[in-house]
Amino acid sequence: MGDDGLGLVALEILRDSWDFQPDIELLDGGTWGMNLLPAIESAERVLLLDAIKAGAAPGTVVVLERDELPRFFSMKLSPHQIDMREVLALAELRETLPDHIVAIGLQPEVVEMSTELSAALRNNLDSLVDRVVQQLRDWGHEARRDETR
Repeated sequence: MGDDGLGLVALEILRDSWDFQPDIELLDGGTWGMNLLPAIESAERVLLLDAIKAGAAPGTVVVLERDELPRFFSMKLSPHQIDMREVLALAELRETLPDHIVAIGLQPEVVEMSTELSAALRNNLDSLVDRVVQQLRDWGHEARRDETR
């Protein structure tokens, strides 16, 4: 769905270009559904990567804190968001949702059948990755760019 693939592209960049402490787990949870619940419940902190429809200019970095996430997931961008909304709601109900949960993404431009990100998102991937790395550092995690890859 075009720009809705942003999370996977950003995750691949993080895996290929950055080194993180062993306690950082990079997961593609887009299609896991309820199978993602144990990973979220056992985490101290959760950082979600996705295209985030926030009414901003295409390619704008968007950051949503824990209390803003229900509003984001109520605006369906793609089918996997329904699964994530349900996983987060169940973890909240079970009182196992981490206190520190943030969604970071880019405002999408094109959400239609396509295998490519729009130019607006491709041009802002570095800004997104930098913001993700900064969030991890703010939480006290080490992150180093791997110049050998």
